[in-house]
Amino acid sequence: MRVWWSERRSATEVTVSEVQEWDPLAAGSDGRLGEALIGDIGQVTEPASMVIFGITGDLSRKKLIPAIYDLAHGGQLPPDFDLIGFARDSTDAETRLREAVIAHARTPFDPAVWNELAERIHLVQGSFDDTAAFARLAARLAELDARRGKPGNYVFYLSIPPSTFATVCDQLAITGLNRDAHGWRRVVVEKPFGHDLASSQTLGVALERVFPPSSIYRIDHYLGKETVQNILALRFANGMFEPLWNNRHIDHVQITMAENVGVTGRAGYYDGVGAARDVIQNHLLQLLALIAMEEPVAFDADSIAAEKIKILSATELLGPLAETTARGQYGAGVENGVPVPGLADEAGFPADSTTETFAALTVGIATRRWAGVPFFIRTGKRLARRTTEIAVTFTPPAHGSPAARAAAVSNVLVFRVQPDDGIELHIGAKRPGGGMHIQPVSLGTDFRSVFDPAPEAYERLISDVLRGDATLFPRREEVEWSWRIIDPLLEHWAATGRPEDYPSGASGPESAERILSRTGRSWRQL
Repeated sequence: MRVWWSERRSATEVTVSEVQEWDPLAAGSDGRLGEALIGDIGQVTEPASMVIFGITGDLSRKKLIPAIYDLAHGGQLPPDFDLIGFARDSTDAETRLREAVIAHARTPFDPAVWNELAERIHLVQGSFDDTAAFARLAARLAELDARRGKPGNYVFYLSIPPSTFATVCDQLAITGLNRDAHGWRRVVVEKPFGHDLASSQTLGVALERVFPPSSIYRIDHYLGKETVQNILALRFANGMFEPLWNNRHIDHVQITMAENVGVTGRAGYYDGVGAARDVIQNHLLQLLALIAMEEPVAFDADSIAAEKIKILSATELLGPLAETTARGQYGAGVENGVPVPGLADEAGFPADSTTETFAALTVGIATRRWAGVPFFIRTGKRLARRTTEIAVTFTPPAHGSPAARAAAVSNVLVFRVQPDDGIELHIGAKRPGGGMHIQPVSLGTDFRSVFDPAPEAYERLISDVLRGDATLFPRREEVEWSWRIIDPLLEHWAATGRPEDYPSGASGPESAERILSRTGRSWRQL
């Protein structure tokens, strides 16, 4: 029978050869990044139980349960792992979870792996305001600990609307599940972390009333993507980029998350939220922080968070906002050759909705390194294609003849986050034939062709929670500084009428193009 939970080993039992096989950089580098990776190898995963509130919901079925199955398939779950699902309706839950694994897991479905995992899945039925249901949950966890001799380590995953976070946390406190003399407690919350600064602070107080800050894990699944983590690797494990990573050599930075789908099926969530709250406040400002942060004194959770907070606290909107920002709402158009409706015609959306499906803004960072470098950020739905990327454009050569400068090509370093994750460097090269004719060429690496298939973001993040590694989870301060950046923009838009229309399949509204054209620059083509 397959053993799908991991054996515990101390750091001293890990050999150098194992480190080299796992990550050559970790064993061969003289830098701090290598030292940090060696330390990761030796981390111990203790026996634990995970409780998922909302286990039959959409996120759980499409992301969480498939990720847990993938971890089981790869032998990456803790020893004596148990999964407890808390739901209002648990009818046919195991069948629905099995179907979710078959449909959404990264690894092939193996009935033996699933059967072993299913034996460790337990269901507790009840509502979030039912203290008796939480008492049953506590009794089930205690029974599993006693049966397997576990120390009482629990992860509580709140795969539920943020409006119910405080209720669930209070119930955990009432039943004493938020603390224990021997085991640890961790709570995982999904975005949105509020809808503005004030609500975010209220949420933070509600969580910290029950759990200490070190036990709260705010999930931003973008930070679990391998390309995002490679931002730090490329910057600090390669000597050629860091000397150029400043306002003397970088002209501007573009951060783009474009989707070619609409809000179909998400109208209830999306109306009143919009692109800036849904994507920019969390995902894209986190990418900005990683691109712009200083090298941390160590590659651990506290040190990385400290540097990201410094950047976010120094980031501000550049104005005037009427010229440096844009918002839009998609209308009818064509997607992959098929006519699609506009937002006003989507099921569940009011025709007079002012929710933006496209948002673009310009920010600056008031530090010595980044003073004067604009960061252009955009996101939208029903755009020309699906892509998420960070493009760092370097300053063109300032020397040579006027003709040479006119022919010069701006070097661009592109981090492709999805769908084809990798890194590209655009340079100028001479075109074959007579004369010095320069044209752009691309030097690139597709990570899929170099590395084994990477785990999905939720696999990495769930594994990190179980190991107690908070490196990839935003702190409360990061979230609140991000809201301080976005709130003035939302207030400005609220006072300026409806978003501008743009056709589905386009690159966004016309006002977005003017953001860059007024500076003599242009967006990268979608």
